[in-house]
Amino acid sequence: MGRGGPAGRVADVTIWLETGGRKRRVDLPSAVADGAMACTVDGQAMLVEVRMLQPGVMSLILEGRQYRCILAREGEEDGVLLGSRRFGFEVSDPRSLQGRRGAGAGAAGPRAVKAPMPGRIVRVLVEAGDEVAEQQAIVVIEAMKMQNELKSPKSGRVTRVAVAVGETVGAGEILAVVE
Repeated sequence: MGRGGPAGRVADVTIWLETGGRKRRVDLPSAVADGAMACTVDGQAMLVEVRMLQPGVMSLILEGRQYRCILAREGEEDGVLLGSRRFGFEVSDPRSLQGRRGAGAGAAGPRAVKAPMPGRIVRVLVEAGDEVAEQQAIVVIEAMKMQNELKSPKSGRVTRVAVAVGETVGAGEILAVVE
């Protein structure tokens, strides 16, 4: 499990940022509001000042330096623009890392589709009882004016759909279950 923050509390969201071909672990609280935020980068505690300038655009102040951070989507790949440099990222819920460690790992039994970040449900593409293929789109969530398709972690039958269009969800919240 990811540890984050100065008191060693469990992080709400873990983001793996790829910089220079190296993945860096960033543990964040799930609610990122304007103001100071405690996080950890590769286990090192940091205090970052965050200001939302507009949806998808943040101003970050870290160690006295200001960075303009723009969330960008290129095809199916999420990224962050810092200045003229683009960094890819993937969002991982530390509670579900076990199931992401490779094909077949945890493939037996029910698998949850969880919200990678807080957002609003814009489409539900399946119903309970539907058969789905691995990586088939299940739910579309909108966060910071970007839409993300969340896909089935395995082939199987949808046993539960826990959300409806228009609902807001928090990071790590279960949206559907595939068995």
